[in-house]
Amino acid sequence: MRVLIIGAGILGSSAAYHLAAQGIEVEIVDEAHQGKATMAGAGIVCPWATKVEEPEWYKLYEAGTRFYDGLISGLKARGETDLGYGKVGALVVAEDRAEFDAAAERVARRTKNAPEAGEIRHLTPAEARALFPPLREDFDAIHIPGAARVDARLLSAAMVRAAVSMGAKFRSDYVTLKTDGDRARCLDSTGKEIAADQIIVTAGAWASQILRPLGLDHPVVPQKGQIVHLRLPGVATAKWPVVLPMSSHYMLAFDDSRVVIGATRENNSGFDYRVTAAGELEVLSAGLKIAPGLANATLIETRIGFRPAGETMNPILGRVPGFSNLTLGNGLGAGGLTIGPFAGSQIAKIAIGQTTDIPLDLYAPKAS
Repeated sequence: MRVLIIGAGILGSSAAYHLAAQGIEVEIVDEAHQGKATMAGAGIVCPWATKVEEPEWYKLYEAGTRFYDGLISGLKARGETDLGYGKVGALVVAEDRAEFDAAAERVARRTKNAPEAGEIRHLTPAEARALFPPLREDFDAIHIPGAARVDARLLSAAMVRAAVSMGAKFRSDYVTLKTDGDRARCLDSTGKEIAADQIIVTAGAWASQILRPLGLDHPVVPQKGQIVHLRLPGVATAKWPVVLPMSSHYMLAFDDSRVVIGATRENNSGFDYRVTAAGELEVLSAGLKIAPGLANATLIETRIGFRPAGETMNPILGRVPGFSNLTLGNGLGAGGLTIGPFAGSQIAKIAIGQTTDIPLDLYAPKAS
């Protein structure tokens, strides 16, 4: 069995790692696009606070969270230490008291049978600011100690390195697909075929372009996100919790005195790889409203990522109808860094004919 994976983001790198760990021959081909969502993403692994109440999607979201402990321990056992992952906890806050109370009810209900979330506590404003000092002085918070943050570019790179150490091959190239009966064939940038028994496409926002020559109208488009990175020189931020203000924005901190505020959700933007005045204003305004103590931080960069956004919030995971050797993982949208590693392991199973850990029929690609 030889499996070709097109795209080395969070999905593709996970699929490669889990296939290589089973002794499967794997080749990963990735093009260094500007704005790859994985390269820009600063992820939050905390399903319990989300407002989404769709039960099947939540099962997938929760499974993605539970998957992380085994993934991280497995990578560490293989000598990978630069993972960008930390179980730092989360603070759920809200400007509106009714919204805060609703969040508290959701968290309590969902963590009742989720010991990995840890002991949930209601914190006073002083207690919350002791954990995240820039926070506003009037915010109560719900503390979820089991929440985590992840630097997607570091985690994906670690999974690729681990896969290569187990025999996988990696190359940076532009590939195209063509139809050969009920099979897809892959050609590299010179027109030479890349031999493969099975092909997995995990090309993020660029998947539609790759699948189009097969006559497939793939319903995923880029959703632009602008993410602001700040630095607080000399401040130890490594253990600061994630801040979830019950909006589309969020905050998290990393080891190098860095605090991240995200993110815009810009539809119909195409692949417009620019930091815009409106985007910067939106993100900074939302962040400083929640954490005014960041006002004097140094703005060090704004990253741009193109999330692969589908017609619904459901991802697209499974065999492509009409093809005997083509599996697709795409459309994770804003949930990509929570779901991605688990979903990658599951599409690896699908590609080689194994049973998935949870049913994924709901997420199977539709016939064009």
